Amino acid sequence: MGIVKIPLMSKEEYDEFISENFMSRIAFSGEYPYIAPFIYVFDGEHLYFLSTKYGRKIELLKNNPYVAVEIEEFEPDLSSYKFVTLQGQIVEVTDQDEKNRVRGMFADMIKEKGLSRKVLKALGHSPEDPLACLVKMERSYVWKLVDVVDITGIKSGE
Repeated sequence: MGIVKIPLMSKEEYDEFISENFMSRIAFSGEYPYIAPFIYVFDGEHLYFLSTKYGRKIELLKNNPYVAVEIEEFEPDLSSYKFVTLQGQIVEVTDQDEKNRVRGMFADMIKEKGLSRKVLKALGHSPEDPLACLVKMERSYVWKLVDVVDITGIKSGE
């Protein structure tokens, strides 16, 4: 018997998978590779991320915006799994209307997914702050994945 290949996802499958999830890992290039977790939202066309305005990731992005983004979902025993990787560039969103729209998407996602208010700490806010603070106070950067050159989605299959 030959090598068994892991089934690939169709575009429709990986778009749905990306839409259903909110947690990713981003691999940055530097002197050494660096990976950091990020929550994200997807508007059907772009992945958006929020980050604090400090930390290693900011310097890495300024020096090299090329990244790999990974999103995964799996059972603890790996009887079922899905992974999507995207390679592209992350750019800071500077248009105020776009930033407000994306920040609103994050507030909605946090509420809809029932995430702990502690997630606000990772975005520069206090867990006691109202979700509306994400839109009203600019304590975090808004980033967008653009110029995606490769998307690979795999699934465990049947």
